[in-house]
Amino acid sequence: MIHPTNASVTWGQALAWRLERHLLDPIGSESVAEVVRRCGAVLAMDESLAELALGTRRRTSQPGKLADALADGTLIKAFAFRGSMHYLSPEDGGIYLALRSAGRQWELPSWVEYYRLNPSDWPDFRAAVREALNDGPLTIPELGEAMTRHRAYRHLKSVFDEGAGTLVKPLTWQGDMSFGPPRDGQHTFQRLDTNPRWTGIPDLDEAGPRAITGYFRTYGPATFEHIHYWLGNGLSAGRKRLNGWLSGLRDRLVAVNVEGTTAYVVSDDIDSLEGAQPSSAVRFLPGRDQWVMGSGTKDAHVTPPSLRDPVARKSNLVIVGGVVCGTWTRKDDELTVVWLDERPRPDAAIEQETARLAGILGRDLHLSQTL
Repeated sequence: MIHPTNASVTWGQALAWRLERHLLDPIGSESVAEVVRRCGAVLAMDESLAELALGTRRRTSQPGKLADALADGTLIKAFAFRGSMHYLSPEDGGIYLALRSAGRQWELPSWVEYYRLNPSDWPDFRAAVREALNDGPLTIPELGEAMTRHRAYRHLKSVFDEGAGTLVKPLTWQGDMSFGPPRDGQHTFQRLDTNPRWTGIPDLDEAGPRAITGYFRTYGPATFEHIHYWLGNGLSAGRKRLNGWLSGLRDRLVAVNVEGTTAYVVSDDIDSLEGAQPSSAVRFLPGRDQWVMGSGTKDAHVTPPSLRDPVARKSNLVIVGGVVCGTWTRKDDELTVVWLDERPRPDAAIEQETARLAGILGRDLHLSQTL
């Protein structure tokens, strides 16, 4: 049983507290690596969107900082939530990869049959991959060439020729390798254990509570269903496991009444949550930003049901006080804002955020607004 409290806050307060945790109000001064660590993960499928997700959370932003952080090891990139590429911190990323590995996909009969690698073959396969990467990052074709020199893996040539996307994912989940700097437009992979900041993959029963606590500290106040959405649906951690870890954290969590919804925060955060004041900050977020992805598009307090469609279509979003209120698009130097909320449009704040976006992108922007 989670400790009950008499704490009661509005959704305006709850979202304001979460905005502060996301470095969205006030805007933070942290490095790009610390922003990623704060968010837990940042989607890396589109580098320009990832740059913007980080830039909008920083007072000063220069192009290329994300690539620099990957090159110097202050960030890593691996397959994580929903099988997609994400930026993670080398200090905390292992907890999410531990959860993603929990399903042991490489032991499934369909996997074994397709790749002709038995579970007992997997340790040697992983070791051979690490050995192939000893001299530096390799592209998938280069890794395939190195691996298929081994008699035991020659049958995987066609798999590597086709990209080996599914085959290599568990190698990032288990910490054998991560994405390296791109080369000539191609992804590369590099050994992860050579990164001095990498803290490894913790034991699953250590990783689970850490991941849950991290979620509550950035995305709280949250319900247990939020946990199952983010760590269960997102990382396939398993409902039974998550419930067990939640039960074990009962002494660290407190229940909060948020306008009739029972949600939870880490006990250390209750005072700052109660002291939060509703925000009216306008922010332009890229599509699939962690602000909406972490809570889920079904969270009506962040994404009103009438606006779920543009969020699902990965539209760039306008939020006010943490609530999705519209979308924005850019074509060359023309910025178009489509206001989709019933409240009056905050024109002055939108103009200010346009100017801030222009600074992040390093170009002049001309604003047009559509009712």
